[in-house]
Amino acid sequence: MHVVVPSIDSGVSRIAPGFRALSISVEAAKIVDTGIASEALSRACRSLADRDVAWAEAHSSAWAEVFRAFGAKPQRTPCSSDALRKRVWRDGGLPSIDPVVDLYNAISIEYAVPVGGENVAAYVGEPRLVIAEGTESFDTMKDGMVAHESPNRGEVVWRDDIGVTCRRWNWRQGIRTRLSSDAPRMWFILESLPAMLLDALHEAGERLVQGLHHLMPEAVIDTRLIGLDHDNTP
Repeated sequence: MHVVVPSIDSGVSRIAPGFRALSISVEAAKIVDTGIASEALSRACRSLADRDVAWAEAHSSAWAEVFRAFGAKPQRTPCSSDALRKRVWRDGGLPSIDPVVDLYNAISIEYAVPVGGENVAAYVGEPRLVIAEGTESFDTMKDGMVAHESPNRGEVVWRDDIGVTCRRWNWRQGIRTRLSSDAPRMWFILESLPAMLLDALHEAGERLVQGLHHLMPEAVIDTRLIGLDHDNTP
């Protein structure tokens, strides 16, 4: 299988000391039961009301500080897990989008951790977490039409050889690499700061892998811990 090997610019360590993530590469297979994902999403939404995870508030605050450190305003553009959880608190739930997307959104909500899902087949080169120069291209939707914009200089972004795939670290994904269940190769990234214990990050990753195996029993999956202090450990 093709194992995604993301890289992290050394400058990121000055903005987010101790950042680490789980990189999960997937050779997709036939989905056998879409209900698995919708059930996981409903369960995750209920978990916020029943019993939230112990690190949720501290992890949210840590991500807000990181966003401020590179010039973002977390009240307007929060990290992805905060955005999802706020929608659940406001609306009482989250609508189903796509089985694979529902599954990784469920993990993000339940574990208070930003989770990204990408269509690796649309990538040119490997994912890189970098500090933007401000001239890179990012595709998004505006007024129902595809539009291109550039990140701010100094903004932390994910990118490939063509351009930015996710702005403001994990705030908004681009269109070109957007994931859906028909993608042949998938990549997930679970991103954490030291406020979330490493054991909790691994547990969240294991839950996502289990869900993917239930959703697509014949999928082939590889999980690696990455970070400036880690060397893509399988």
